[in-house]
Amino acid sequence: MTTKLKIDFVSDIACPWCAIGLGGLEQALAALEGQIDADITFHPYELSPDMPAGGQNALEHISRKFGMPHDQIRSSREMIRERAAGVGVTMNTSDESRIYNTFDAHRLLAWANDEGRQLDMKRRLLALYHTDQVDPGNHNALVAAAEEVGLDGSAARAILESDRYVEDVRAEEELWRSRGIKSVPAVIVNDRHLISGAQTREEFERQLRGLAAEAGNVG
Repeated sequence: MTTKLKIDFVSDIACPWCAIGLGGLEQALAALEGQIDADITFHPYELSPDMPAGGQNALEHISRKFGMPHDQIRSSREMIRERAAGVGVTMNTSDESRIYNTFDAHRLLAWANDEGRQLDMKRRLLALYHTDQVDPGNHNALVAAAEEVGLDGSAARAILESDRYVEDVRAEEELWRSRGIKSVPAVIVNDRHLISGAQTREEFERQLRGLAAEAGNVG
C-alpha cells in the first residue's frame, strides 16, 4: 500500500543547501516509489530580503556577514559544489558570483503553484540562480523561465509587473517565521515532523520510511 505524505518545503532559491536538499529529497522519493506518494508544496523564505537591485558580490557579502576569510569561503564553495553534483545540481559559483534579491521569484513560484507547475518552476529557478548565474530579479529571465516549464509568458509578465502575490508571499514568510523556522531548507512532513537542513538521500529515505511506517502503512 502506498502512503501519502504532505511535504512543505520552506526554502530560498538563493540558498545552495536548498538546491542540494531538494535533490536529496527527490532521490529519496524516487527510491521509495510505490511506497510513498508525496505532495510537495514550496514556501518562501528570503535569506537576504533587504538585498538591493543588482545584488552584491557573494564573496564579499558572505565575508562581511559571517566574518569568514575568503579562503574559507572558497573551500566551503568547493564542498558545496561536490555535494550538489552528487544530487545532479551544477553549481557554477565563483569569486564573481553575486547574491540577489529573490522576492519576485517567490511571487512567481506562488503563481506556479496555482497553475500546478510549482515543482518544475522551482527546479528551473534553482538552475537559473546557481547554474546559469542569472539575476532572478530580472523579469525577462523570469518570464523565460516560466515559458520553459510550460507556463504562459504573458501571464507571468503581467504578474511581475503588478503587485499580485506580494501580500501572499509576505504572509507566508511571516507564518513560517512564527512557527520557528529560522534556517532553510526546512522540510515539514504531515504538518508535524521537521527534517532540517540539506540531508543526504539516505537520511531523507530513512526518515520518510520511518514516518510512513509510523502511519502504519510501510514496514
